[in-house]
Amino acid sequence: MSKIADGNYTTVIYTLIKEKQYNDVIEIINNMSDNNRNTRPGLSLLAYCYYYTDDFQNASTIYEQLAALWPQEVDYKLQHAQSLYSAGRYEDALRAANGITASGYENKVRKLTAAIRYGMEDIAGARSLLETNSGLNDDPDTDINYGCLLYKENRYEEALQKFLNAQTMLGYRPHLSYSVALCYYKLKDFTSSLKHIGDIIDRGIREHPELGIGMTTEGIEVRSVGNTLTLHESALVEAFNLKAAIQFEKNDIDSAREAMTDMPPRWEEELDSVTLHNQALCSMDMSPTQGFHKLQFLMQQSTYPQETLQNLLILYCKHGYHDLASDVISTYSPVKDKYLSNYIREFVDAVIAQQTSPDEAYRKLDNMANKLADSLRKATRSVQESREVRDDKRAKSALLDYENTLEKFIPVTMAQAKIYWDLENYAQAETIFYKSVEFCNENDTWRLHVAHVLFMQEKFKEAIAFYEPIILSVSAIVLANLCVSHIMTAQNEEAEELMRKIEKEEERLYYQEPEKKVFHLCIVNLVIGTLYCSKGNYEFGISRVIKSLEPYNKKLGMDTWFYAKRCMLSLIENMAKHIIVMRDSFYNECLVFLNQCEFHGKEIATMPEEEESTGKKELNNVTCEARILKSLILRQLEY
Repeated sequence: MSKIADGNYTTVIYTLIKEKQYNDVIEIINNMSDNNRNTRPGLSLLAYCYYYTDDFQNASTIYEQLAALWPQEVDYKLQHAQSLYSAGRYEDALRAANGITASGYENKVRKLTAAIRYGMEDIAGARSLLETNSGLNDDPDTDINYGCLLYKENRYEEALQKFLNAQTMLGYRPHLSYSVALCYYKLKDFTSSLKHIGDIIDRGIREHPELGIGMTTEGIEVRSVGNTLTLHESALVEAFNLKAAIQFEKNDIDSAREAMTDMPPRWEEELDSVTLHNQALCSMDMSPTQGFHKLQFLMQQSTYPQETLQNLLILYCKHGYHDLASDVISTYSPVKDKYLSNYIREFVDAVIAQQTSPDEAYRKLDNMANKLADSLRKATRSVQESREVRDDKRAKSALLDYENTLEKFIPVTMAQAKIYWDLENYAQAETIFYKSVEFCNENDTWRLHVAHVLFMQEKFKEAIAFYEPIILSVSAIVLANLCVSHIMTAQNEEAEELMRKIEKEEERLYYQEPEKKVFHLCIVNLVIGTLYCSKGNYEFGISRVIKSLEPYNKKLGMDTWFYAKRCMLSLIENMAKHIIVMRDSFYNECLVFLNQCEFHGKEIATMPEEEESTGKKELNNVTCEARILKSLILRQLEY
């Protein structure tokens, strides 16, 4: 900043505070001489600005210094306790709050102490303090506080009513609207939750254009808006995180990622722990290494979202890092009982045990499945009984219990089936799935895995019946399996029709997002081509492989090349053994294909950098491998 003339400091500083430029004030005061800085006004303003830039650690340090230098000013002691609470240092905050005994501050201290107890998960203690303080029934703060307690006790319906009552009295408040949206989210009413989130975002766009909402998604480079008071009061960060969580739960990962990038831009070091946690989850399918690094970083902090530990363990198990999952459990053993439910502990323990003792793992999972199945049957009866007596509230609660239990039951069933899937005992895996049909027959995830098991047993007609109803929301490999099922049951027209639909959809996406790479039709053709090559029909199989990589600048990549070259190597092997003899025109097609791969593959690696074993990075690219395959074909033609 430009130099400030003597005598103008007060005017400049208070003008900047009015404009909420707190970081500039902090810089000015810290650059002052000690004599000017360490005055009561200097320290007071510095602490105030630290607090409103969310630097609660420094704020608490300065307020502690102020309270020691001017002990008669009780407000400094209160702000010191408030800063410690905001920094997540609950034990220190409780000691500081208990040390405030001045007359006239009892109500404020009681409210702060209740908030500290709430943060420490001491719900009974927080409730006791609130009940001591609850003199006014019309006080919206009382409704909000009780709403928070009810939320912590998983009584979301009652919490929602408290927040709605407070909203009626206070009108629109961003954080209150967020609390309402959060309750709807917990009640699985995503439509109502998204409506309140939309209100927060729309108001943020209208009232705070300087926060750059949506700019990052649009590809516009913007500077960080920082953790300002305006950003905090707008509740935009919380709203976008909740929107991402809803889309993630609906398995719409692209929309979840978009919600995260729509958030007002901040540098990574400025991100709060919830945002960093959600970024990690949204990046797992594209960059798991980056996602794991973020979750591991959060686990090393003094405070982090309570879901972090459970998500890290589940993702380690999902990606096959069972040893790392065991290490995490050992390292964080003191807090696992606090942050992990019995269900998660038992599930992760069973999945880890699968690596050394599949029988023991299956037994543990079977015990879990039986308990959950009993709970599902009880919930079903409760729903039926409630509907018979027309008790809508009880029926809604029972239905929510059923859905939550089903979300736990399905992963257990999948883990049981995977034990036999890994042993290639697909018939037994099918039996496990059919044992759960009474609960899961309408669940898309369950239907998808049943279809896979049937496909692997070459029960193609049955597989089609499970694949087709979920065709609009599945991955490319599922579409490929469905095409293969049609082909293997002599339904070639259906397979061709499906491929035409995929092609039209890819063309539509290409016009909407020209830079986006879509591999659905590519993978379908690769799978069909591989199938025909495995059956010995190389002419048709290789033609599908060649078609799968067109246009090469969009479809040729590390993974697609891996499967394409396998088919080419199988062809060359059978040529060398004189098992097959092909037309000259077919060999020319293969050579033209390899020439194209050689031309477009200079920058495409054939294996991840960490797996390179040749020591010659320049050889690990598609161009080099295409030349080798071409030389092998030419050598065979010479013979």
